[in-house]
Amino acid sequence: MEPTIEHTPIPGLLVVRSPVHRDDRGWFTEAWQREKLTALGVPDFGPVQHNVAHNAARGSTRGIHAEPWDKLVTVVHGEVFGAWVDLREGEGFGRTFTVQLEPGVAVFVPRGVGNSYQALADETIYSYLVNAHWRPALAYPALALEDPSAAIDWPIPLSQAQVSDKDRANPRLAEVTPFARRRPLILGGSGQIGSALRALLPHALAPGRDELDLADPDAVAALDLTDHDLVINAAAMTGVDAAESDDGRRLAWRLNAHLPAQLARLATAAGATLVHYSSDYVFDGRAEVHDEDEAFAPLGIYGQSKAAGDLAVALAPRHYLLRTSWVVGDGPNFVRTMARLADEGGAPAVVDDQHGRLALAPQIAEATMHLVGGSAPFGTYNVSQSGESLTWADIAREVFALRGRAREDVSGISTHEYGAPAPRPRHSTLSLERLRGTGFEPLDQLEALREYVASRLAPGGAHTSATVGRGVRSASDQPRDQPGGAHTSATVGRGVRSASDEPRDAPGGAHTSATVGRGVRSASDEPRDQPGGAHTSATVGRGVRSASDEPRDQKGM
Repeated sequence: MEPTIEHTPIPGLLVVRSPVHRDDRGWFTEAWQREKLTALGVPDFGPVQHNVAHNAARGSTRGIHAEPWDKLVTVVHGEVFGAWVDLREGEGFGRTFTVQLEPGVAVFVPRGVGNSYQALADETIYSYLVNAHWRPALAYPALALEDPSAAIDWPIPLSQAQVSDKDRANPRLAEVTPFARRRPLILGGSGQIGSALRALLPHALAPGRDELDLADPDAVAALDLTDHDLVINAAAMTGVDAAESDDGRRLAWRLNAHLPAQLARLATAAGATLVHYSSDYVFDGRAEVHDEDEAFAPLGIYGQSKAAGDLAVALAPRHYLLRTSWVVGDGPNFVRTMARLADEGGAPAVVDDQHGRLALAPQIAEATMHLVGGSAPFGTYNVSQSGESLTWADIAREVFALRGRAREDVSGISTHEYGAPAPRPRHSTLSLERLRGTGFEPLDQLEALREYVASRLAPGGAHTSATVGRGVRSASDQPRDQPGGAHTSATVGRGVRSASDEPRDAPGGAHTSATVGRGVRSASDEPRDQPGGAHTSATVGRGVRSASDEPRDQKGM
């Protein structure tokens, strides 16, 4: 026989039934078997303290207490009548559930759910595992055992039961302040992935740089994660080429390696689940398809710093590491620039020897919620669109076709010809089998691309650049409230180059540029969500071709 679980009317409250093996010596049961129970859906709650309560007489009654920790309660001798009341804020407030506990029957109780029991036999021994240490000064909600709203039908009338004076003084439900639910924390919430996450988690806390500077290790060390059960790190230094510079190297290691290491320690101490986003750049690109277990072999400083961060995050017991590639979301990005160039009559040269799949930010956010909200084991998961691997040039041609332009208007250029400072993986395609095994099916990248262009990029209305005289003026329409600031500049005139104010939201960089008029070069407005770099250039006018090489030190994914 194997253990089973039963869901109850109180969300997260689970009844666990484990086989009890009996013989003439007595009995044996596995009261907590992590591997088996977590596979069934019991949270991997990480107990740190084991409490045992001896109840000398039948009728001993304790509760109703809503402690700020999860617990697994059971009986090792005798039997009890268990009763639970949801005291957490929300629509379930006041909901009740009862069940009889005996050896082999346990209940997982989420933090904030009121717990109580009544001994049904003399010498009953009640046992419970908790995932936080008890502290004398700790205050938490409590409810009267006889509350009429809860209407618990105690087998032994409370008038005949042994109840402490403290529990007899507990308030009625109408007087109870609901237990505040822990809020998710999103770091890097202004970037493409972060913005998509905020749409799915409107109640999450997403501090801006004015509230929390992630580049400051002391500020991060001071974070109190007690009130957060889920910490999502969507922040990174994603300027692949900029990371090769002295300042860029330091920033990349700070945000891509040291920050995740700090968060792993803090999340572990708080018992929170940590979500972190990785990159195909941790691989050298020699394998055509990368699975989650492939050994790291990063080519450049950006990839090296991301690999170090991945190793640090993996030390957190409760972690999901989502490895992405070629990310596209709201705001300026490679697809948006290709649509603009198609609309404006451009004929870009785009890298055609890097292979991979797009990963749309909304799908990354959906996959994140699928993993953290279900029973998927902690660990690493590749996340991208599905379908055939394509090159950046293939994607550009598809966008041009969707805009009514000829595919032939996009020409190919090799990575070597492009001449980027940092090396890029040749192959960035990620295996999706592990993600599919959890029940999540990614959308085909061409279908996702068509939907994105149709729904997000109205012809002629999705672009934010203006030409003035013989120069180019470029300005982002994206607010930047995450580390790195909003580096902006506008140029008007001849032969002037302007810097992009876009964050590089993910690995690699969509290096693009458009030349308008004579001898004027403007920087890309692409976020670095496209690992591997959508290296493009467009010439409009007198045969001038340009390529962006702007440093990117914005840290908001």
